[in-house]
Amino acid sequence: MFQAKIYVTLRKSVLDPQGSVVRKSLYALGYHNVQEVRIGRYMVVDLEVADRAEAEKQVRDMCDKLLVNPVIEDYTFELVEV
Repeated sequence: MFQAKIYVTLRKSVLDPQGSVVRKSLYALGYHNVQEVRIGRYMVVDLEVADRAEAEKQVRDMCDKLLVNPVIEDYTFELVEV
């Protein structure tokens, strides 16, 4: 069994208005050294498969078909055997 930890972020070329608001709020709180904030998503998916290669294939397939909008988002993931 594997656990996939999936990180989804906006592409660098896409404006992140939510991140901009957070950066401005941090500045208002006195954190003047913060240059940029990007907001993303974190997902945990448990997979009942015996083979790491199959788990990687399935996670990529899930991300490409449903979990990620490839036009505006990038993703990375890590697999942990549990």
